[in-house]
Amino acid sequence: MTLAVRYTGPRTVDTAPARASAPGPGEVELAPAYVGICGTDLHIFHGDMDARVDRPAVLGHEMSGRVVRVGPDVTAHRPGDPVTVMPLRWDGTCAACRAGHRHICGHLDFMGIDSPGAMQQRWTVPADVLVPLPRSLPLDRAALVEPTAVAVHDVGRTGVRAGERAVVVGGGPVGVLIALVAQAAGADVRLVEPGAHRRRRAQDLGLVALDPATDDVAEEVRRWTDGAGADVAFEVSGAAGGVTTAVDVLGARGRLCLVAIHARPREIDLHRFFWRELTLVGARLYDRSDFERAVELVADGTLPVERLISKVVPLVEAAGAFEALEDGGDVMKILVDCGDDTHGGPA
Repeated sequence: MTLAVRYTGPRTVDTAPARASAPGPGEVELAPAYVGICGTDLHIFHGDMDARVDRPAVLGHEMSGRVVRVGPDVTAHRPGDPVTVMPLRWDGTCAACRAGHRHICGHLDFMGIDSPGAMQQRWTVPADVLVPLPRSLPLDRAALVEPTAVAVHDVGRTGVRAGERAVVVGGGPVGVLIALVAQAAGADVRLVEPGAHRRRRAQDLGLVALDPATDDVAEEVRRWTDGAGADVAFEVSGAAGGVTTAVDVLGARGRLCLVAIHARPREIDLHRFFWRELTLVGARLYDRSDFERAVELVADGTLPVERLISKVVPLVEAAGAFEALEDGGDVMKILVDCGDDTHGGPA
């Protein structure tokens, strides 16, 4: 018998025994090493996604781990291989899939939301969702490949080019990763974040961070761009004020990428879109090429993701980690150590 972290109702998470299933044809059994708690997990924790999530639900989709067993027909993976998971399963038949956009399948199974996730000591998954990891990559850092893939996809959606000016509104883990990926692509970046701890973390990573409570962000961007305005803005805050800021900083033909989940409709200045010929793009998830690029950026040290990890807690203390993230404060990314001795560092 193994253990799993389960969401059982609004603001209620427990750690309970779970029975591991042997891998069948086309499947692999994993020993998750580290699993990150993200904003979507907090939405579930708050009860905001009860219409979608069956309870009790095993959470978690930002993960790293090792292969334990493989199904009888699986040849591409072997026990001991370090891997992460691209947690998407699509039907392959809907209009989005047929058009080549499988990551936004009309019947998408997002593992850790629509089906059991990674926050457990054993996890059996289809072999085709595995993404190999370099053996030299520490597995705690590898747990941040999934949010890095989000950032890679977001930056790709806007077509950020070297020399462009980009503003990221929201300095949580994904916002900081977007800023770092955009910077790695050659953009000059400003981050907007009201939380002092998150601003300090961003500044420690070499980013310029503005405080919307004390800085006139639009005016700062005008001075920075010699009056032209930003080429690209990313809305990652999920707040109404963040939407306004992201629109206000854009120059002529600027591109706005909507990253955050907004649970309710927001007012937006459509006249500015008309007057400045702005473009709005959505960015929901990622495809396999985004994941593979994320592995490269994390493994080669281009993105020092380990500096985003605030703490690591054992599986049995996961409930407290959810509460700590909900309270805010001096927390960026919390990893859950799934407590198996198969992952003890790089091979």
